[in-house]
Amino acid sequence: MRRWLTAILLVVALAAIAFFLAAPGVIERGTNQIDGKPLPTVSERAKALHATLTIVDLHSDTLLWKRSILDRADRGHMDLPRLEDGNVALQVLASTTKSPKGQNYDANSGDTDNITSLVIAQLQPVRTWTSLLERSLWHATKLHRAAAASDGKLRAVATAADLDALLAARRGKPLATGAMLSIEGLHPLEGRLANLDKLYAAGFRMAGLTHFFDNDLAGSMHGLKKGGLTPFGRQVVTAMEAKGMVVDIAHCSNACVADILNMARRPVVSSHGGVQATCKVNRNLSDEQIRGVAATGGLVGIGYWDAAICDTSPASIAKAMKHVRDLVGIQHVALGSDYDGATTVRFDTSKLAQVTQALIDAGFSDDEIRAAMGGNAVRVLSAGLVPLTPPAP
Repeated sequence: MRRWLTAILLVVALAAIAFFLAAPGVIERGTNQIDGKPLPTVSERAKALHATLTIVDLHSDTLLWKRSILDRADRGHMDLPRLEDGNVALQVLASTTKSPKGQNYDANSGDTDNITSLVIAQLQPVRTWTSLLERSLWHATKLHRAAAASDGKLRAVATAADLDALLAARRGKPLATGAMLSIEGLHPLEGRLANLDKLYAAGFRMAGLTHFFDNDLAGSMHGLKKGGLTPFGRQVVTAMEAKGMVVDIAHCSNACVADILNMARRPVVSSHGGVQATCKVNRNLSDEQIRGVAATGGLVGIGYWDAAICDTSPASIAKAMKHVRDLVGIQHVALGSDYDGATTVRFDTSKLAQVTQALIDAGFSDDEIRAAMGGNAVRVLSAGLVPLTPPAP
């Protein structure tokens, strides 16, 4: 009997080990996909231009997954080798901490969470199993550890001086790649403004107020009530602008967007999404909202997945970017891939020259392409990372 019990326990232990080793990869392979449809040929002109660009992507969720950002992966959309292949100068990495079960674009409650099971399956530190704040702090730790182990190839960017140093380093060889931390919904504050200081100290420099559900800061476009900013949300926006944290309206309800645009003293961004004019999905921006973002001096980051552009083709990305350019000017156009964010796309970041080619095909000039692919983002981030008031000691 004892031998049988020992054998059963051994089988259970081996099964558990196999699960924890395999589950994260299996989940990601089924979540972050490339659709495999044909891609256009990239011309020699596009390749040459692409090699000279300073490219910034305003949104990726790669830190959510259990794999090293330093190593080339056989799953997902992004890692350092593929960023280097795509000539990306700066990647904004979001911390996603909570996602409702049955998630959809129309109406979600915040009562359930898919990410808790992923956190446990990935054997993250126990403190992250129950605390959203600790999940974000863990994502920051992952980035800083990767940067420290990268031999200078990956640099964490948290100040305008960091960004200047990164761009200076990219004028030499080998090229360095920068990463800046963002947050997808500020529910990790856990209702306490003081936690914004903890996130800032960890290196977070951009944040959206909401994700797929209403929270205590604001209504989500995908929430149940879809309200505007709460008094707490207004406090947080004011504090973010003072600290030098860029305010992101992605996923905000219409009322939330209007409230942020009305009170903004600094440029705001829509880090990842699309525009209603080319893809009528509720989370995409109306022309009025695009004008509002532009009035702050901000950016509209165009995503690569079907709900952002109603397709996954490079031409559809360029079409959305062209609409923003024609409506408010090229200075407000940016990239916001949403790579590794439970999205299906046409190409990973190593093939980012596809966007350069699509912009050429859409009639963009070389200077417009430089601006849209990253020049605009460098301008807005350089200004937005400077505190309005000195942070507390």
